[in-house]
Amino acid sequence: MKNLFIISIILIGCMSRGFSQGENVDPAFSKSNDLMIESASVKYDNDLELLVFSMTVQGNAGATTPKEVGQLDGAPVLGYVFPTSLKSKDVGFGDVDGIVALALTSHPDFDDTPLWDENYDRNFSNDGVIWHPHWVVLESNESVPGGLSVKEFDKEDNQVILPPTNPGMPMYMDSPGFQVVTKSNQIKVIVPRFRVSGKTNFNFDAVAAYMQVNTTKETLPLLGVYEVYSIASGDLSLPYSVK
Repeated sequence: MKNLFIISIILIGCMSRGFSQGENVDPAFSKSNDLMIESASVKYDNDLELLVFSMTVQGNAGATTPKEVGQLDGAPVLGYVFPTSLKSKDVGFGDVDGIVALALTSHPDFDDTPLWDENYDRNFSNDGVIWHPHWVVLESNESVPGGLSVKEFDKEDNQVILPPTNPGMPMYMDSPGFQVVTKSNQIKVIVPRFRVSGKTNFNFDAVAAYMQVNTTKETLPLLGVYEVYSIASGDLSLPYSVK
C-alpha cells in the first residue's frame, strides 16, 4: 500500500500540472470527453462465472485513438486502465511487487497480441489500434511525467514467470485475449473467473492515460505513463469493489 500511496501522489500531481513529455502525444487528448471517466464498475456474473469490467466516460468510449507515427520507438498508446488489488500470481505472473492492472489499449504502430485477430481479417499482426486488453504490473517511475511504467526484467533472467499468452516483450505484460466491447459512453471487458485464479473479491480504480514506447533512451522505461487524463476515484485509492 505504501507504493500505491506514493504513486497516487505522483499521478495527482501530474493531473494538476497538466504537462506531458511524450513527444507524440496528441494535444487533443487532454480535451477529449472520450477520456473523461465518470464511473467504473466490476460486476460478477455468478451463472457464467465472468467478471465484467466497465468504464463510463463523458464522451464516446474508445472513439479517440492515437495517430500512427510509423515506428515502435515513440509509438503512442492510449489506455483505459483498471488498477486492482489483485496479486501478480493471480493473473499468471510470478510473485513480484507492483500494482496489477487490466489495461485496455489502442496503438496503431504495433501489434502485441500475436494470438488474437481482433478485426477478424485473418491477419494476426495488423490490429494494434483495435481496443484490446493487457494484464500489466505497474511500478513507480519518476523518469516519466505520469510517474508509472510497466515493470521490466532482464531478458537473461530465466527465473521470470509469465503467462503463456505474453507477447514476448521484456516486461510484465500479458495479452490474454479477453473480449473488449465499446458502445456509446461505455467500454467493457469480459474476464472469466478462472483467469484471475477464482478471485471475485478485490478492489479497483479506473484511469485514462497516455503511454509511450521507448526503445532508444536508457533513462526512460520501455513503456511509461506520460499523461493522466482522469481517475475515477480522483486519488487512485482503489475504493471500488466487485459487485
